[in-house]
Amino acid sequence: MLGNWYTIVSSFLAIVLAQVSKPLFQYLLTRKWDPKLALASGGFPSSHSAGVFACALAIGLKHNFQSDLFAASLVFAIVIAYDAMNVRYYAGQNIQITRQLIKDISELSQIKLDDPIYFTKMKDVLGHKRIEVFGGIILGLATAAILYLLV
Repeated sequence: MLGNWYTIVSSFLAIVLAQVSKPLFQYLLTRKWDPKLALASGGFPSSHSAGVFACALAIGLKHNFQSDLFAASLVFAIVIAYDAMNVRYYAGQNIQITRQLIKDISELSQIKLDDPIYFTKMKDVLGHKRIEVFGGIILGLATAAILYLLV
């Protein structure tokens, strides 16, 4: 019998595993070690996707895949994954484009951009590429499945 903790532990463990693995995957890709990535948003794998898909699978395994609870959690997981790789990703792209436009305007024109709004610090990366979301989904499903087999 699965305890009441199974679903939440699956979700949070998947999130932690995703965050902790980000510096490792970045190192394998670039040969640069950056432990701060463990606390950053964006990157491979998506902790958002890992957490919500672990939650959905845990609910399906514990409460039946025909249940309304599983259906709701699956819809929630799909919406979160879609948001991470589309809405939030393109918001991050817009930030980068806006920064470049501000830089170009200030370098190429006589317009003085001295309003503090132009110097607001913002994160470059808010969302995920499709492969990052897919990696998070796989990690989340694997985490929930392995915990299910262990209990």
